[in-house]
Amino acid sequence: MNTPAQQPSGPEPEGGHESEGPEVEDRVYRSTSGIAGGVLLLAIIGWLCVDAVVTGEGRAPWLALATLLAIVPPVVAYTLLPAVYAGDDRLRVRNPFRTIVLPWGRVAALRAGYTNEVVSDAGTKYQLWALPVSLRARKRAARREMRATGERAQGVDVRTAGQAPGAGGASRRGGAASAPGGTEAPERAPSDRAMDELRELHENRQTAGSAQGEVSVRWSYEILAPTLAGVILLTVLLAVT
Repeated sequence: MNTPAQQPSGPEPEGGHESEGPEVEDRVYRSTSGIAGGVLLLAIIGWLCVDAVVTGEGRAPWLALATLLAIVPPVVAYTLLPAVYAGDDRLRVRNPFRTIVLPWGRVAALRAGYTNEVVSDAGTKYQLWALPVSLRARKRAARREMRATGERAQGVDVRTAGQAPGAGGASRRGGAASAPGGTEAPERAPSDRAMDELRELHENRQTAGSAQGEVSVRWSYEILAPTLAGVILLTVLLAVT
């Protein structure tokens, strides 16, 4: 499941021009199941490694520390860090090992298939790790939509039958029945709903002057560096006899 939240958008525009009205906040999308799984994994890894450091003998404590250094950053990167920040002017995608900032004017498409991804106008694809696709959730939403469609159809049939000529009692029942309150939105999986919101925001803001600029990509060296150090240390410890 993906939960949109709100965060302050980027800094105010330069040049002395003040924005009208209150500051608009970014929509933030995260995977709650990914965060829960990451916390559980970190708890298990921490328990095993701390136990090895405290009770282990010989090289066991050092191997545990090296393993901790090599495993914890990737677990954090793949479970706790991924997020999608959607503001009025740009889309910021924080993936496990890099952060991509795309002004809405540089976004060509937002695609939802077996994975959710954003495509820049240069044709480069960036996967949205914070919006994982759940085929089970899609099937569940489709089943709910089919049931809701059937119930709405039955309601229309009952109302029509109540208004049929020559059926006095049925006509009175039909007159007492309430009419449907408009067309309801179809059932959608949580990640698909999030993609619909992003598409709507993109459609509304892609031509805005403040939504133009260059695509930027920043690698997460704070994750890569300790992971590489832990792998090297673990390799050296295993190689030493």
